Amino acid sequence: MLTVIYKSPRKDQTYLYLHKRDDFSSVPKPLLETFGKPQLVTVLDLARRTHLAGAELEKVKTMLKEQGYYLQLPPPPEDLLAEHKDWLAKD
Repeated sequence: MLTVIYKSPRKDQTYLYLHKRDDFSSVPKPLLETFGKPQLVTVLDLARRTHLAGAELEKVKTMLKEQGYYLQLPPPPEDLLAEHKDWLAKD
């Protein structure tokens, strides 16, 4: 299963996975407007991968089959204050 990966020029660490190069027909228009003009990153064969850097491989495959695209968002920011409070509560 080949997938084409694009990055967003507007949203850091945001990627869009598609079946075919430059075929954005399955992506909702509001998402594309927010995403910005997609910039091609790479083409991957998901069948030959065991994992992906920023996404769960099986979830990507499932979403590509079900909706025709997968949107990878950046990880949530660390909440250092909450971590510190949890650490204090353990003592």
